[in-house]
Amino acid sequence: MHHTSQMCSRNLIGFGHKLSDTKAVAHIIQTYARTKDLNKGKQLHARLIRGGCLPCTFLNNHFLNLYSKCGELDYTTKLFERMSQRNMVSWTAMITGFAHNMKFQEALGLFCQMRIEGEIATQFALSSVLQACASIGAIQFGTQVHCLVVKCGFGCELFVGSNLTDMYSKCGQVPDACKIFEEMPCKDEVLWTSMIDGYVKSGHFKKALTTYKKMVTDDVFIDQHVLCSTLSACSALKASSFGKSLHSTIVKFGFECETFIGNALTDMYSKSGDMVSALNVFQIHSGCRNIVSLTAIIDGYVEMNQTEKALSTSVDLRRRGVEPNEFTFTSLIKACANQAKLEHGSQLHGQVVKLNFDQDPFISSTLVDMYGKCGLFDHSIQLFDEIENPNDIAWNTLLGVFAQHGLGRNAIETFNGMIHRGLKPNAVTFVNLLKACSHSGIVEDGLNYFYTMEKIYGVVPEEEHYSCVIDLLGRAGKLKEAEDFINNMPFEPNAFGWCSFLGACKIHGDKERAKLAAEKLMKLEPENSGPHVLLSNIYAKEKQWEDVRSLRKMIKDGNMNKLPGYSWVDIRNKTHVFGVEDWSHPQNKEIYEKLDSLLDQIKSIGYVPQTESVLIDVDDNLKEKLLHYHSEKIAVAYSLLTCPTGKPIIVKKNLRVCSDCHSALNYISKVTERNIIVRDISRFHHFSNGSCSCGDYW
Repeated sequence: MHHTSQMCSRNLIGFGHKLSDTKAVAHIIQTYARTKDLNKGKQLHARLIRGGCLPCTFLNNHFLNLYSKCGELDYTTKLFERMSQRNMVSWTAMITGFAHNMKFQEALGLFCQMRIEGEIATQFALSSVLQACASIGAIQFGTQVHCLVVKCGFGCELFVGSNLTDMYSKCGQVPDACKIFEEMPCKDEVLWTSMIDGYVKSGHFKKALTTYKKMVTDDVFIDQHVLCSTLSACSALKASSFGKSLHSTIVKFGFECETFIGNALTDMYSKSGDMVSALNVFQIHSGCRNIVSLTAIIDGYVEMNQTEKALSTSVDLRRRGVEPNEFTFTSLIKACANQAKLEHGSQLHGQVVKLNFDQDPFISSTLVDMYGKCGLFDHSIQLFDEIENPNDIAWNTLLGVFAQHGLGRNAIETFNGMIHRGLKPNAVTFVNLLKACSHSGIVEDGLNYFYTMEKIYGVVPEEEHYSCVIDLLGRAGKLKEAEDFINNMPFEPNAFGWCSFLGACKIHGDKERAKLAAEKLMKLEPENSGPHVLLSNIYAKEKQWEDVRSLRKMIKDGNMNKLPGYSWVDIRNKTHVFGVEDWSHPQNKEIYEKLDSLLDQIKSIGYVPQTESVLIDVDDNLKEKLLHYHSEKIAVAYSLLTCPTGKPIIVKKNLRVCSDCHSALNYISKVTERNIIVRDISRFHHFSNGSCSCGDYW
């Protein structure tokens, strides 16, 4: 066929009298459009014009299609504007061309112009406009187009119905998408796929899997595209069992060699934490070894907190000659953020700038998060300010940074700025805002945000929001109000809620309410030693040593391991971990000499060990010794020996910093004239010149 059209083309160009055969010329243009042979198409167009045979509307429409399929929208637009006569095919070719070349706003504008000029819309033009609406989330415009679809009698057209379903799904209007789907008299695999894909893109992953099951039950043809979308739903839900059954179907139908299927399988197994299966797919199917599958492997390691493996895989990626893309960098920076690996994160930031990815909104947001989690919130603010048009993800990320650092007023200002710029807050926004208020003691504002989030912003409070309010009231010592709030909740608090309440009871010495919270938490998490330990600490504070021994026996008999406290620092790309009275470090002699020296210095300016925070029945001298060798103090002493002068000391801790260490670090920051940043399990503390950023409220 192609050979015949080439012969025909040579004949036409060689003999002027053949140029009048419009059907033959149209056939050649169609061939060039199909093969995207732009140069030959231009030559034929030029020959027609030079030969005095100005193309008619019929041929011009074919040239419009050719140029748009080749991505030459300037040619398409110029030709369209110079056409003396246009018909609905001309308009449809232009609208479709803009939509397929990602010029969605232009497609909508042209459609409006077509309607103004009184041209009747075809089902193809309507479908293209709906695709454009889906791509940019133009739900209001799409709804108007839907009305026109019904008016023109195209409501039952499968092609139009598929695009309507897709548009409503991608714009988050899932009930409307379902209604159209159900009303379609005939459903082909394209419509089913649109529905499943829409569910996935709008976050309704369980519904996507249910729809796939129904598709199988109804014996609808399954292709690789619907399998790929369904695998995405499995990835999001970490539904490895369902994913494995899909893997069997893929092998049965012979789709396992399709690169995008292999990538989807690798991603599904990685997200489910099954790295063995993910690596098997990756290694067995050589076509899967590309940037997408490698990024999926990296992302899997990140999800499992195996940061070193994620970073080493990225090094292997570069050795293979595969350049990282924006998704790879997002995963790697996220890994550094989770483990507060500032040096690695800074190096990745440099690579991002070098490869011009720094303007990508997702990478920018991840960098804001990374610097925040590494303790440098001023870097986060600077990076956020450099984002040209920050989206809701960037705003929420900055809110999260302020929450982690206990900067409640900054978080409120950021929230107001987000609203002022017309961005709609979501559930994540309010979690971050409530946490920021909680860590700053801004109780009234926090409660106001909680009680108005649904009324004003349409965000229905979820379990996490209720838990934040329990934490907000508990930290402020309003235990009666917190208890009343719990009793009036529409559901039982989750583990985080009861844990927050129990922690508040410990801090404020409310033994009776602590018992209630501990009992609830023990039922929710019977293997967790945390509630036993907290309740034991409350009894120890009251010197009820028999009760303390009883609880500790319960922990031992129940094989519940108490989580040991430890702190760590990253020095020159190496992590140094310290436990209480840890003598294992090769420089332990210098570390403890430094620690003893620091103790003498801070005692001379007013530090008094808070021996009452040691909740075991021993004398005060031993208590003081135990306090002196807490892991965060050891980590700070080591950092003072190894970190260059002027560089802030950043310590990470797996538990809440104790009151004695908090007091000691205040004094250490003063005598050493160093900034000390401590990230504990819930927030950051910035110690500088004898005071902490938390104002002793944490």
